[in-house]
Amino acid sequence: MPLPRLDPTRQQALSVSIATGAYGLSFGALSVAAGLDVWQTMALSLLVFSGGSQFAFVGVLGAGGTAAAAVATSTFLGIRNGFYGVALAEFMRPLRGLRLAWGAQVTIDESTAVALAQPHDRPDARRVGFWWTGVGVFVLWNAITVLGAVLGQQIGDPADWGLDAAAAAAFLGLVWPRLASRRAQAVAAISAVVALALTPLLPAGVPILVAALVGVAAGWQAAPVEEVPE
Repeated sequence: MPLPRLDPTRQQALSVSIATGAYGLSFGALSVAAGLDVWQTMALSLLVFSGGSQFAFVGVLGAGGTAAAAVATSTFLGIRNGFYGVALAEFMRPLRGLRLAWGAQVTIDESTAVALAQPHDRPDARRVGFWWTGVGVFVLWNAITVLGAVLGQQIGDPADWGLDAAAAAAFLGLVWPRLASRRAQAVAAISAVVALALTPLLPAGVPILVAALVGVAAGWQAAPVEEVPE
């Protein structure tokens, strides 16, 4: 018996979920390499559930930074998700109780982008894109994170497998599709230069935090969400 064919919105959501969830393998391995155990890694993915913030957190710890610097950097990078609610509110209302809490948890770059990629006059399609992508990424990201963490305990020194560079590569992979406009590209370039210049001068994690502040000051957070492609 053939499987039912998914509509374009669900197909897009599924493809984005699979592509994004795959990064969980690198995150899980890097997390245990940075000193967290499997349970802590699982908790970080379940509760924080923001790829950029999670990679920043373990990256700071892996570089020898303090827990405070790791938390500050991760939190600051995660603030952007809160702004997505402004664009989503028009077609996601009303949400109450547990449904509201669950919706807030899966409001991420990917779920927002897929939702807003649907026609403006199809609020039903936008809601489908949001929920299918958000829940899909959540399930796959957390499942593959566990696999990466378990494997990470067995491979020894991450530098022997090239995983010492995987955090930067995976973070770039998550961020690159968002740099669609020249404005975003310019701000990203400025922030990168600031981080590189400050790395030899400041403790681990602080250069990333300063670069993020520079990005906000330059108006990165004010860029329209609709410019985010997937």
